[in-house]
Amino acid sequence: MPVLPALQALLDALPPFPALDLDPEKVAGLREAGLAGSNALAATVAEAPRPVGTVTTEKMPVEGGEITLRIYQPEGPGPHPIHVYYHGGGWAAGTIEEVFVDVICRERTALAGYVTIAVEYRLAPEHKFPVPLDDSYAALLWAAEHAPEFNAKPDLITIGGGSAGANLAAAITLKARDEEGPKIAFQVLEIPALDLTLTGPGYELYGNGEYPLPLTDIETYRAAYLPTADDRKNPLASPLLAEDLSQLPPALILSSEYDPLQFDGSRYAERLNDAGVEATFILGAGQIHGSSQFTKLLPESAAWRDEVITYLRAHARPQVPAKL
Repeated sequence: MPVLPALQALLDALPPFPALDLDPEKVAGLREAGLAGSNALAATVAEAPRPVGTVTTEKMPVEGGEITLRIYQPEGPGPHPIHVYYHGGGWAAGTIEEVFVDVICRERTALAGYVTIAVEYRLAPEHKFPVPLDDSYAALLWAAEHAPEFNAKPDLITIGGGSAGANLAAAITLKARDEEGPKIAFQVLEIPALDLTLTGPGYELYGNGEYPLPLTDIETYRAAYLPTADDRKNPLASPLLAEDLSQLPPALILSSEYDPLQFDGSRYAERLNDAGVEATFILGAGQIHGSSQFTKLLPESAAWRDEVITYLRAHARPQVPAKL
């Protein structure tokens, strides 16, 4: 189907996307401008953040520094399941301070009943692979260890992320399996980037700059994140290329139709199923990269959100039916 009409009208009103420049001397300004622009857009297209029980911020030491975690706790008695969430932004931008991230975390807390932990992993190019991944995995370990402090269940952990955050989430499931880390009950991968060799038809079909996230930007983000070209084939950078995908947690994978990354999601779901892992793939028809968060503008995005909540509810409380 074509791009959703309301979404196409929004695209038509936007100026051409500028070339992405991640020069280390300019990246701080890019992030600041990106946060301001993201929050201004969220005020127009996203539903308001939902109330939750409490929101607290923790500083967590990691090798060579510290990172910030934001913990959203539900109202009502617990203990509650845990959802660890990794924001997008090409491993070089994005932050838990974005309204879009706050909305997602509050939804998963208020609607699905999770203690949701948003992770502010360190960013490239200052901190290249595997630092963002190691920070993200350390946050998972922290969540399991500190769960009782937040009225949460250390034995019922799910993870999720969007775009680059979904890349990190998928890699974390491999790392947790191989290093005998915390058991992950379920993973939600939204608009995931899973093959940093950038193979597949989506880049030619949708990466020409007509839609958000053109191929040139993806290549820029990749160069900022990965120290060498050889790292593109590392399964912890490109989970789709892992030889063994068995014994991973069940997955819900959602991709947008008009997105260069579309086929990363569908190919990964197919490979997981082939490996004996239950994986559901949903294509957001008419959607572009990131528009699934436009829940006030697009009924289709609200339906996307509801699908995620349905699956999270089912994995938090198996007795709940699989549909809202």
